[in-house]
Amino acid sequence: MTIKAVYFDAAGTLIKPARRVGESYAAIAAKHGKTVTPAELFERFRICFDAAPRLAFLNAPAGDIGQLERDWWKTVVAQVFQPWGRLVWFDEYFNELFDYFAQPSAWALFPEVMDTLAALSARGLTLAVISNFDSRLLAILDGLGAGACFSDVLVSSRIGYAKPDPQIFAAALARHRLAAEEALHVGDSETADLQGAQNAGLRALLIDRNQAVARADPKRIASLQQIVALLDA
Repeated sequence: MTIKAVYFDAAGTLIKPARRVGESYAAIAAKHGKTVTPAELFERFRICFDAAPRLAFLNAPAGDIGQLERDWWKTVVAQVFQPWGRLVWFDEYFNELFDYFAQPSAWALFPEVMDTLAALSARGLTLAVISNFDSRLLAILDGLGAGACFSDVLVSSRIGYAKPDPQIFAAALARHRLAAEEALHVGDSETADLQGAQNAGLRALLIDRNQAVARADPKRIASLQQIVALLDA
C-alpha cells in the first residue's frame, strides 16, 4: 500500500539540545551557587528520566495540562538532585531550567531536517510529529522554523498516551483518516518508535546517526534523507 503520511519523533530525531543536557543542568545550577559536574548530572538525568512514569495525562482537562507537565518535570529534576540533599534554591533553579528548555534557542534541528521535510512535502505526503514530549514542543518547532512543515504535532502529555502505546499512533491515523499501512513512522528509540509503530501496524524506520550497531538492517537509517530514497525506490 502506498505511503501517504510520514510521522516523526521529535527529540533525537528532528531536534537535539543546543548543548548537552548535563551542561545545561550544571550551568544553571552554578548560577544558583551549586557546583555539580555535567557528567554527574547527565547520568542522574538518564536514570531518573528512564524511571519516570510516562508523560501522558489521560482525560485531564485541557486547562490543567500545562501545570501537570510542569509538575511532572519538577518531580524528575528533584530526583536528579537527590544525591546532593535538600536544596533551598531548588524552586528557583527548576523554574529557570524549565523555561530555558522552552526556548527554541536551547534546541537545534539536525542538519538534514529541513531539506528532508521539503522533499517529502513536495511528494504530497502528510507530515506530522508524534512525540513523548510536552506542550513546549510546538513553540520550539515554530521557533526553529520547522513547525509549519507539519499538519499536526501530537505530544503524549495532551493525547493521554505515550509511545510505545499504540493509542498515540491510532490518534494520528484517525486525524488523517489513514489506515496504519499508509503511514511511516521514524524515530530514534527502538522500543518507543520502531517497535511501538510496528505494533500499531505502521511501517517504521529507526534513525541511528551514530550507527551504533554495524549491521545490514533495512529498518535502520543513518540520516533522515534516506527516507526520500526509500520511498522513491
